[in-house]
Amino acid sequence: MKKTFRMENLECAHCAALMETGIRKIDGVSEASISFMTQKLIIDAEETRFDTIMTEVRNVCKKIEPDCLIN
Repeated sequence: MKKTFRMENLECAHCAALMETGIRKIDGVSEASISFMTQKLIIDAEETRFDTIMTEVRNVCKKIEPDCLIN
């Protein structure tokens, strides 16, 4: 399942790259990309575990940028 999310309070491109790398390591994620310029996350992950995976994605992002929100 592929979905696009809007990100808020993403402060720098380096942090976006770190988040992207961390998200790709999550079990069940087949692809992930974050665009700092458009403030968007595109993720392709297992549909049956998507909600659980998104919880892990949010945790990865919070560790790197605590104020970052994924909507």
